[in-house]
Parts: sequence; structure tokens; C-alpha cells
Amino acid sequence: MTTESEVLFTSLNLPAELQAGVAAAGFTACTPIQAATLPRALEGGDIAGQAQTGTGKTAAFLLATFNHLLKHPLESEPKISSPRAVIMAPTRELAVQIHADAVTLGGSTGLRLGLVYGGSDYDKQRDDVAAGIDVLIGTPGRLIDYFKQRVFSLNLVQVVVLDEADRMFDLGFITDIRYVLRRLPPPDQRLNLLYSATLSQRVLELAYEHMNEPELIRIEPEKMTVDRVTQVVYFPANEDKAPLLLHLLENMEAKRTMIFVNMKRDAEYVARLLQANGVSAEAISGDVPQKKRLRMLRDFQSGELPVLVATDVASRGLHVPDVSHVVNYDLPHEAEDYVHRIGRTARAGASGDSVSFACETYAFTLPEIEKYIAHRIPVGSYAPGELPTITRPPPAPRRRPGGGRGGPRRGGPGGGGDKRGRRRRN
Repeated sequence: MTTESEVLFTSLNLPAELQAGVAAAGFTACTPIQAATLPRALEGGDIAGQAQTGTGKTAAFLLATFNHLLKHPLESEPKISSPRAVIMAPTRELAVQIHADAVTLGGSTGLRLGLVYGGSDYDKQRDDVAAGIDVLIGTPGRLIDYFKQRVFSLNLVQVVVLDEADRMFDLGFITDIRYVLRRLPPPDQRLNLLYSATLSQRVLELAYEHMNEPELIRIEPEKMTVDRVTQVVYFPANEDKAPLLLHLLENMEAKRTMIFVNMKRDAEYVARLLQANGVSAEAISGDVPQKKRLRMLRDFQSGELPVLVATDVASRGLHVPDVSHVVNYDLPHEAEDYVHRIGRTARAGASGDSVSFACETYAFTLPEIEKYIAHRIPVGSYAPGELPTITRPPPAPRRRPGGGRGGPRRGGPGGGGDKRGRRRRN
């Protein structure tokens, strides 16, 4: 069922190959960011779009990219690998997810996809790209690494996409981004698509410098997302947080739960706490090897792993559908992070549940959060005497010197091996 204001994909005059991809993905009506950006992008116009993660922007820029390549075929096959489109993302997890969506949406196009990211499969990725691809998806560091080795050329790029541009700045990738953009054909000879959760001044400067008169399109989904989430806040003493968490997990019939904390060491502790009390849970952090991270995300998305514990940094860029509950074990320092967190359980028009703990340590952030979302969060109650007795986990095993144990690393969500000066070249 659609409303009069909805834009159907069938009205966009997509090529048959892309219509097949849309059908394979199960899409019918466009999300607001898709409806606002696709008509112009499909006509070849540049876009600088603001859209929250989970609102359909990946499909928007993939469909625009594939459409442009199908309408502008090369006259002859290049002698060396020469991608016709480059899509850059700030984290390896996001790059992997973009590639997975591209496989679905572009399955009937015949376009060859390549995926590159730090942390694993160095030789395999290099060989795949060298064999010849049309669309190169990846993180900046690994992409530049192969380019400098002349594994591929950037001379024939017809489309460039920057996803999560604000994250690129936050993670220190802007020098890498400019390095790539300056080696592409001139902006007026390619389609340029930039998407960001916020169109800050620094993002706009990048857009105006390296794009061809982009149209600025802002979608403000955050507070709308909050309206679809059932929210409740508890005021536990610090010693009650762990028992209350276990009590709620046992009684709220959660199918797929994300638990947010503010520090990496706390994510690891909460995961071990849950495991010690019979709850299957994992903590996602930069210390987890890449293969394990991908396996963890697959298990969480499939429902085999019911609980994922994360910090805001470690979870950036992760697209996890059908999250039923979000638990703010720690209230975030920034009100905007609260909205991003609970928005993970209200993707693509769905509803969800959010539980927050305003404990002795972090309750001071609650007034700012409620001011930002423009309403008071309903208060939940519990009887301390009814909380379960919990098993405390054993201390975390010490790692050998040089094994990466210690305080949180600055830099990025899971490292990715792509930050300049700390890049892993395995």
C-alpha cells in the first residue's frame, strides 16, 4: 500500500537490468532520500545529500551509479584494469555491506564489482582488481595502496561516490580522499555523488571543490525516527545496572538487541558478563580480527547471535536490519548519538524499542537528550529486590606485550587498517 506522496521505483524509468535488481531487493516505494535524489542523479546531475544511516542512501547511489555506467558504455576494453566507478566508504564493514547491496541491485547488469579494504585478503583483493572491474568499492587506504602499485588506473572513472563523508573527516581520511579525487577525470566529466549524515561546512567545501555544481538535498530523518521508537529510561544505581540488564533481556522478548556503552573496555566487560549468565553475546571492537568481525555481524543479522555490544565508534557504518531492541547501558555524551543509537531499531519505516539506563555516572546527559528530541522520555520502574543474582565474569585474559591490549585506540571503528600512518599492509 502506498500513499499519494510516495514515489514508486516503477515511475523512475530505470533500465530493465536495474528494474530486475530492484525487484530482487524487494523494493517498491522510494524512501525520502531516494525520492529526493534519484530523479536528478539518474539524469546525470551531481548530488550532495544528507541522510541518516539506514534510510536507503546506499540503494540511491548504487542505482544512480549503475544507470550512468549502462547509459555511457566504453568504446573499447582498456588494456589495464580501469574502474569506471569508485565508491569510497570510511569502514571495511560499510564497504562490505555496500558490495553486498551492489551484488543484489546490479546482478543483471553484467558489471564487474571489486571490493578492497584493510585487514585481510591482501593478495586476493589485489588479484581480483588487477583482473579487471567496472565498479571499485573500498576504504581509502587499501584503494590508494593498490593504485600506487599501478594495479589499476583511475583515468576512465565516470562515477565517484563518497559515502558517510562526515565519518571520513572524523576518522582522518580527508587527505586520502583528496588524493584520489585529484587523480580522477575533471568533475564535469563524471557523475559525483556525496552522502553524509551531516552536511557540515567542511563537507560542503569538499563538495564544491571536487563536484560539478551539486544539488544540496537535506533529509532530516532523525527526530522522525525517534517517533517510531518506544522509549523508556530507568534510573538504576550503578550496582543495579548489570542485574537490571539481565532482568530486562529475560522479560522483554528481544529477538535482536544492540547494547551501547561509552568505552571499549566496558563493551568487552558487558559481553563477558552476559556470557557468564547464559546470554549469547559478543562485543564488537577494533581488537577483533576481521574474519571474526564479519562472522559476528553475519550471526547477528541471521539471529544466531541475539546480542551485540558496541560503542558508538565501533558501530559506525554498520547496517543491521531488524534490530528489535536497543539498550543504552550507558547514556551517550552527545544527544545526537542517542538518536543514532535508537534509530537502529526503526529502519526503513519499522518500529522498535529503546531502553536507557540513566545511572549515577551518566544521568547528567539526560536533560540535553530530552531537549534535543523535544520530549521527556517515559520513566520505567523496577524493584531492586526482584533483580536476579548475577554471576560476575572472570577477569579478561591479559594479552602478551604488543598484542594490542590496553586503552581504546584513537582512530576508527575497528581500525580497518586504513588510517594514514597506522595502516596495516597485510
